[in-house]
Amino acid sequence: MKKTIALAGIGKIARDQHVPALAASADWTLAATISRHGTVDGVEAFDDFDAMLADRPDIGTVSLCLPPVPRFAYAAKAIAARRHVMLEKPPGATVSECVALEAMARKAGVTIFATWHSREAAGVAAAKAWLAGKRLKSLVVTWKEDVRRWHPGQTWIWQAGGLGVFDPGINALSIVTEILPDAIHLTSAELYFPENCETPIAAELAFFHPHDASVSATFDFRQEGEQTWTIDIETDGGALTLTSGGTNLAINGVAQPAEALSAGNPLGGEYPRLYARMAELVRNGASDMDMAPMMHVADAFLLGRRIIVEPFIE
Repeated sequence: MKKTIALAGIGKIARDQHVPALAASADWTLAATISRHGTVDGVEAFDDFDAMLADRPDIGTVSLCLPPVPRFAYAAKAIAARRHVMLEKPPGATVSECVALEAMARKAGVTIFATWHSREAAGVAAAKAWLAGKRLKSLVVTWKEDVRRWHPGQTWIWQAGGLGVFDPGINALSIVTEILPDAIHLTSAELYFPENCETPIAAELAFFHPHDASVSATFDFRQEGEQTWTIDIETDGGALTLTSGGTNLAINGVAQPAEALSAGNPLGGEYPRLYARMAELVRNGASDMDMAPMMHVADAFLLGRRIIVEPFIE
C-alpha cells in the first residue's frame, strides 16, 4: 500500500523532478502541497505549513524543496509533529543545523534523509565499483553551467545562504565523496564574488588526498554554449570519466553501455531512485544524513580567498 507524502515548495525543481517522480512511484501518493505560489493539479493545496500539519495528520512524510535558509524551521516543525522528512539538496543552510535536525529526528523516532540526487546518476554506482581497490593518481572536476539557463529568477541563490555556484557544485562533491575509496579534505580555495552578490559565481578548489593524488575542482556559473559537468580520474589501473553530471561513464576511453549501468537498479532517473530510497528508510526505521558534500562547501567558505569580479546582471 502506498504511503502519503506532502511536498513543500512548488518551484522549478519540484515541477521538473519531484512531482513526476512521485506520480510514477510505487511507494508514494502525493497527498498535499505547501506553497504560496504553486499548486499541482488534483492535489490538495495549502499555503501554510502549520495548517497542513494540523489538517492532515494522515500524511506521515514531508518532502522539503524550499531554498536552504528557511528549511530548518519547516523540518523542525515536521519532526515535532512526528513526520518523516526528506530534504532536497543542500539539506540546510549550515552544517550545524543539519546535525541538529538529525538529533531531533532520532529523538522523535522518525526518518530524516539528506538527499544527494547526483549520487543516483546512472554512472555513479559503476564508477564507485570500478575505483574500489585502485590507487588514485588524479581527479579533476569541471562543473560549468549557465546560471541564466538553469536558475532563472532565483534571486535567493545570490543571497547569503544561497550558495551561489556551490548550489550545482555540491552535486559534483556529492559524487566525488560517494565514489572515492578514501576521504579527502579541502586545502585551498579561490571564490569569485560578483560585486553585487553575497555568494560566489565561480570557485577553484584543491584537496588533500591520503595517497598524494592531485584532486581539484573548478565550478563556474558563467558558462555559455556547451554545458560541462565532468569528472576525470586517473588511477594505477587506468582512466575513468563521468560526463553529463554522472549520467555517462567511460573507462579507458570506452563508453559503458546504458544497460550495464542500470544493472541491478531498474528505476530510471535520479529522483525516482531517491524516493525509493526514502521509502526503504521509512520501512526500516532508519535515517541517512551524510554531510560530507556540505562540509566541503563550508570549508571552502572558511578557507577561500575572496576575489571580487564584475556584477552579475540577469
